[in-house]
Amino acid sequence: MYCKDERNLSTKTLQAYHIDLYQFLCFLELNRKSSKVIGVDKFIIRQYMETLAKWKPRTIKRKIASLKAMFNYLEFEDHIAISPFRKMRIRLKQPTYLPVVLDQHEVKKVFQEVYNRQTNIVNKYCYKYAAATRDLAVLEMLFATGIRVSELCSLQVSNIDLKTGVVRIIGKGDKERIIQVINQEARIALIEYFWLFQGAIEQTQYFFINRLGNPLSSQSVRYMIRDYTSSAGLAKHVTPHTFRHTFATLLLEADVDIKYIQHFLGHSSIMTTQIYTHVSREQERKLLATRHPRGKFKLRDRGATVILNKG
Repeated sequence: MYCKDERNLSTKTLQAYHIDLYQFLCFLELNRKSSKVIGVDKFIIRQYMETLAKWKPRTIKRKIASLKAMFNYLEFEDHIAISPFRKMRIRLKQPTYLPVVLDQHEVKKVFQEVYNRQTNIVNKYCYKYAAATRDLAVLEMLFATGIRVSELCSLQVSNIDLKTGVVRIIGKGDKERIIQVINQEARIALIEYFWLFQGAIEQTQYFFINRLGNPLSSQSVRYMIRDYTSSAGLAKHVTPHTFRHTFATLLLEADVDIKYIQHFLGHSSIMTTQIYTHVSREQERKLLATRHPRGKFKLRDRGATVILNKG
């Protein structure tokens, strides 16, 4: 109740807390330890952390954070005298990975595959054509707005103005942001999809729906993207979040201010947006070719370029 009503945490966060705390409870029961919170000390928590060693650092960090949040709450509410975490120094080194992004050419290949598949369907009145149109609208929305897949699947028809292209997105923590779909082809894809599914959309109030008229699931979007990227011949592991990474990265490469990108992505802190400040290989090549000081002096004659061409 505290997490839901006072902290206003999302349903998914509450589910994650429930899973993490239930896992800790199972550990206590399996090791024949008291399940009463007053009996949990730092030695038990350390033993629990040893059992989590097989998980990735990010997962371990979240599970410990869930446990720590509960004990902090119990201490604050005077259910326990002191949290066992007060005398623990937990530092989990989490590796930093650059996000997978697509370059302009790869994005074009994916969209070409989607458009070709829709165009090649002769019968424009069958569900196969309608599904291809929906897939196209989903991908256009992902790339046009940088929206999270969870936000896309929960998007309601009342949140989209198809005439102006304005989309109202409800993000994490019920934070609202407004973003506009400006590209004409993207807007046409959204309008055509709406025309085909209008009846079912108005009945459910969700904008993106499946064959049964239910809201489109995140897993369905993942399968969809895997299908199209595979058909397009991309070797990269592309997910819905890849389109979000690509949206941010390509805007940065186009010299868009990072504060605008922070707003588009719905990040509370600009530090979160900083992950996208890595440069692509193409951008790196241009910078080193034009800005590196070694390019300011030449010691070989022009004939040396033949060696490079042969190499």
